Amino acid sequence: MKILHLDNNHPLLINRLESAGFSNEEDYISSKESVEKKIENYEGIVIRSRFKIDKQFIDAAKNLKFIARVGAGLESIDIDYAQKKGIYLFAAPEGNRNAVGEHALGMLLSLFNKLNVANTEVKNGQWNREANRGVELDGKTVGLIGYGNMGKAFAKKLQGFDCTVMCYDIKDDVGDKFATQVSLKTLQEMADIVSLHTPWTPLTDKMIDTQFISSFSKPFWFINTARGKSVVTKDLVSALQNGSILGAGLDVLEYEKLSFESLFTSEEMPKALQQLLQMDQVLVTPHIAGWTVESKIKLAETIVEKILEKFK
Repeated sequence: MKILHLDNNHPLLINRLESAGFSNEEDYISSKESVEKKIENYEGIVIRSRFKIDKQFIDAAKNLKFIARVGAGLESIDIDYAQKKGIYLFAAPEGNRNAVGEHALGMLLSLFNKLNVANTEVKNGQWNREANRGVELDGKTVGLIGYGNMGKAFAKKLQGFDCTVMCYDIKDDVGDKFATQVSLKTLQEMADIVSLHTPWTPLTDKMIDTQFISSFSKPFWFINTARGKSVVTKDLVSALQNGSILGAGLDVLEYEKLSFESLFTSEEMPKALQQLLQMDQVLVTPHIAGWTVESKIKLAETIVEKILEKFK
């Protein structure tokens, strides 16, 4: 079986596939159009998010048996059409869930204790103790929206902080010993902290907007390590300005390109983003929650195991 690798991943991925008898070719620079001209020669492709695998691409891939994405989600793939064509789809949320859980916790603790602001002030010669008085996670209620691999990993990390953890998910019976499943209404009534752990789908696109935020009974802290396009930035900015949201830790942004490798879809920075980036109560990282040294290895291992389980 010939496999085309469209993104650079940990070397163990190709090494293990070669050891198992697969033929591997790498192309990390060709355009989507160029790849489409040769994709019929391959039975498998391994991607991250370089470009969208749409109907046109899938139609050109006449002999494709599987698409493996070295990442948590499959939103860059036309899932329904691929499955209609009998193509197996593999993702690897198990590979970076621990990294995402740790990052979400780190963002939350940094916001609560004003670590980013205090660090900047001290380095600029300011010693503002009272202004940087923090709040404690102990006794707070954390609401997780989405309780799959990432949500469960974060809930596990919260053990030991003596906080209440609840989760909301469109699937039934996903709660466990780390989080109690509740209705969205109950979460909106109780949560002091909201952490988003949903994939980007038509249901979650622009989900966090003014109407959604105003449904909460009290101001809350917001963490997003999921997908940027699930949040309407201008509505988030308004909520931060009026105090409906107390602070935000954002690893993803609405304006990221599909590849996640760069921020802007145009040259001009949107006004809402300019405002967001100037706020002291906002902590932003460049889509790196699942981007650790260890997760790079675990993502590759997970994909290899899934391919071998199905095709060997």
